[in-house]
Amino acid sequence: MTDIIKSIRAINPNAKVTVYSEDGENIVWDNGTTPISKADILAKQKELQADYDAKAYQRSRVAEYPYISDQLDDIYHNGVDAWKATIKTIKDKYPKE
Repeated sequence: MTDIIKSIRAINPNAKVTVYSEDGENIVWDNGTTPISKADILAKQKELQADYDAKAYQRSRVAEYPYISDQLDDIYHNGVDAWKATIKTIKDKYPKE
């Protein structure tokens, strides 16, 4: 889940804020930072979470891709087509949605 601070910083990267609860109820705006409405913060949080969820395939692929040194070794010993086949297997396992 995307936290409140990340959502606030996505709206205002320079915000000086202290968050005491993740429900958006206990936020203290510090050093003259203009407050952002709870509705705007929660909407941004929902947007960021949707973006994070949509990229699950990327995180899954990265976890399964061989180290770059192993990929280069595969290309050297087996050629680009064999390397592409290895990568395609992972991409097919975790397709873009």
